[in-house]
Amino acid sequence: MTNLLIHSMSEFSDLILGCLNAAEARHIAEIGAEFGGMSQLLANHAAQHEGSLTSIDPAPKPGFAEWAASSDCVTHLADTSHRAMPGLHDIDAWVIDGDHNYYTVLGELRIADELARRDGKPLLAFLHDVSWPCARRDMYYAPDTLPPEWVHPHSWDGGVTLDDPGIRIGRGFRGAGQFAFANRAGGPRNGVLTAVEDFLDEARSADRSLAWAHVPAVLGLGILFDATAPWAADIAALVHPWHDNNLIATLELNRLRNYLAVIDCQDREASRIGGRAAA
Repeated sequence: MTNLLIHSMSEFSDLILGCLNAAEARHIAEIGAEFGGMSQLLANHAAQHEGSLTSIDPAPKPGFAEWAASSDCVTHLADTSHRAMPGLHDIDAWVIDGDHNYYTVLGELRIADELARRDGKPLLAFLHDVSWPCARRDMYYAPDTLPPEWVHPHSWDGGVTLDDPGIRIGRGFRGAGQFAFANRAGGPRNGVLTAVEDFLDEARSADRSLAWAHVPAVLGLGILFDATAPWAADIAALVHPWHDNNLIATLELNRLRNYLAVIDCQDREASRIGGRAAA
């Protein structure tokens, strides 16, 4: 079923690489390795600009570590983002597609911002999964590694649907043991987009302007950048046509409804066959 759902950050590669070129970004940090997808595109960009790609992922897919080791411009850090990020220097852009929960993303943005200030760099970050299902609902790959007070009640077997803030056991979009969803959507400290909004609230000031664009497709791409950077106008021109684009959002909603309908048909058929076997 996963091959029916377009979900890769690489679907935004033209826009992301266009922004990296506009910002003349050479040194890139990627949180969450996507071997065969965005990672290789970022590595190619770094190599072409005599830069580097640092990829942070404690458990990447098979083959990634070997590929990274064979690439002159790629460094793989097999650690969590909160532990690995503080040791980096001179990062021009961040590509954030790791754990899709409030605690992790808010921490990643805070660290990226602190490092940008320390190194005298304008902040530039790309974030995936800022739309449904993770915009307002935490997803956990390893909740036991997070502080308990930041983890919502969650289910490994429960699935999510577009029109229900709750969870449905054995139905809807779900991780089948690979990841867990929070039992409820919405509320404070819940979801990737909520983390971005709270970061913007605390980081913006009269002396500091941060720009934000939201591309409502393929589970949502967010672009966060320093509005006073010398390249800010160029990036704004690239992302503006896509920001909160109503047509794109409508197409994404239609795509998700169709995908969920296929899952529902599959689940109903499995229940029917299972019931017949039990009888």
